[in-house]
Amino acid sequence: MKLVLADDAVLLREGLAGLLTRLKCDVVAQADTAPTLLQTMRTLAASNQLPDVVITDVRMPPGMGEDGLEAAIEIRRLYPKVGIMVLSQYVAPAYASTLFKQAPTSKSAGGLGYLLKDRVSRVADFMRSLTVVASGGVVVDPEVATRLISSDNNALKDLTPRELEVLSLMAQGLSNTQIEEKLFLSRATVAKHVANVFLKLGLGPDEDNRRVRAVLTYLTETGGNS
Repeated sequence: MKLVLADDAVLLREGLAGLLTRLKCDVVAQADTAPTLLQTMRTLAASNQLPDVVITDVRMPPGMGEDGLEAAIEIRRLYPKVGIMVLSQYVAPAYASTLFKQAPTSKSAGGLGYLLKDRVSRVADFMRSLTVVASGGVVVDPEVATRLISSDNNALKDLTPRELEVLSLMAQGLSNTQIEEKLFLSRATVAKHVANVFLKLGLGPDEDNRRVRAVLTYLTETGGNS
């Protein structure tokens, strides 16, 4: 997996680069500001060496506001096949909602992820999330997902509590098999819940990437109620 890392905290960035390198990832470039990140991507694109995933912080120089997030959205616009993993210190549903408005709606688009930086220390989970994003999927941090949950969302109102729980785990990037293990349910039961989610959200078998679209609906409907 080819990666670009962007964070103004040099110790964190270098530490993450070292960890990913030991895990057989190829860190092709690093950046410490949002403009540097954009220039790095332009340079890589010119040489046909775009990464599989860009990992970036939200708050970066020069403005130390949402510069990293804004750069991620611009990268999404310019290079839609590149996955984006945003890392943040903050449980900020508004940031997640902004990011996921750019989420993949076709099988050729890169994935998107929003994780708290604390998740990096859970190496196996972090690598699983990176793999999901590199494969075109969507991952949202469990704490952020919890803050996004609301009981009065129109698009989700017909879901049962169990179906909503399954959808929230889908939004965390879990596969059906992982949901089975987490909820102690059979394969058939999880498959039935997932099928019901698709049906109630109006996602028919002919819809491209139904799982991603279901997650997008979840994030859209919960994002305004943080």
